[in-house]
Amino acid sequence: MTLIGRTRARGVETLSLDAPERRNALSAALVAELAGALTDAGRDGSVRAVVLTHTGNTFSAGADLRDPPAPQDLTGLLKQLLELPKPVVARVTGHVRAGGLGLLGACDIAVASDTATFAFTEVRIGVAPAVISLPLLPRTDPRALARYYLTGERLDAAEAVRTGLLTAYGEDVDEVLAPVLDGLRRAAPEALAETKRLLTTRVLETFDRDAADLTALSARLFSSATAREGMTAFLERRDPEWTV
Repeated sequence: MTLIGRTRARGVETLSLDAPERRNALSAALVAELAGALTDAGRDGSVRAVVLTHTGNTFSAGADLRDPPAPQDLTGLLKQLLELPKPVVARVTGHVRAGGLGLLGACDIAVASDTATFAFTEVRIGVAPAVISLPLLPRTDPRALARYYLTGERLDAAEAVRTGLLTAYGEDVDEVLAPVLDGLRRAAPEALAETKRLLTTRVLETFDRDAADLTALSARLFSSATAREGMTAFLERRDPEWTV
């Protein structure tokens, strides 16, 4: 079963998260397949840029609680997005939760429709947004991030732009995206690669400094009794025992 759709148009490779029945949750299999598709795009000289999008009404619901990726595999995927020598543009027309926001944070440009919603729901299942903080903390407003990390509240697209989670949004996401892709198609490939390197250097420094600690934290939290209760409550559609 293919979990990543691939299409090509005028040098832009579109990779689509294609497990809508699971709300494009980040399973071990989906993460591995996306990493492989990114590797192929990075090596292909005819690819100028990558668009990362989705099928269904959810970009990604975060980690697949039934088949989660190893924390180091998710860390590796986020780093791969940052190190890819081609710009990566997120195209979002649905909802983004938890680990899915890590993908947005690792993309160079992120564009969404005005109906998209966003939420860091980790604390509500008893864990923390550990690994996804690697690309997000250097790129987003710290005061806003503190609020949404700690409460799990939902953001709309306008607030996501204000906080730095998104680059732009609009009623028609493809209309918003058109000048972005036109600009990338007009840019020299070597210049794009070097410019991206300039933009991601500080984010990648965060990976070098903190990735091991945050990956270990994620593994510890996901294996805790608190997380087991939180994930069970989520799957059973009830409040976890700590709710007051």
